[in-house]
Amino acid sequence: MTTVKIKTFREIVWKHYLSAGRTHLPWRNTHDPYKIFVSEVMLQQTPVHRVLPKYRVFIKAFPNVSALARASFFDVLQLWQGLGYNRRARFLRHAAIGIAKDRNGAFPQTEIELSTLPGVGKYTASAICAFAYNQRDFLGACSGGPCPAILYAWTNML
Repeated sequence: MTTVKIKTFREIVWKHYLSAGRTHLPWRNTHDPYKIFVSEVMLQQTPVHRVLPKYRVFIKAFPNVSALARASFFDVLQLWQGLGYNRRARFLRHAAIGIAKDRNGAFPQTEIELSTLPGVGKYTASAICAFAYNQRDFLGACSGGPCPAILYAWTNML
């Protein structure tokens, strides 16, 4: 792909993001990996309209990884109610405990490190890297979904 095509492609994607990227969502207005992690786990199998109010309450109760690590599973589960798939809440808390204990509260910064957390797969790890650390492996996050086909179609239209 030529430099001009790459630039055009980026402009198309950026324009689309600005018009349809849901930039009003709180997890889109932060680079805090913990808050992005919470949102990504909550959004697994759950629509945005159900996650949004729960996310705000959850972040208020557990504003950082240390607060979540100190919380009882009962307290976490109480705030999780209504999102379904309670196993995700357990994974989230166990990940926070591991980060607090094994990493002195320092959030992992690579896809490989993030993938070692309970309940974190390639998509979630890639999404956290992209949104929190501006790492550009977005194709890793899209593998297996419609993204490669869409990207292929767009680049061939240029």
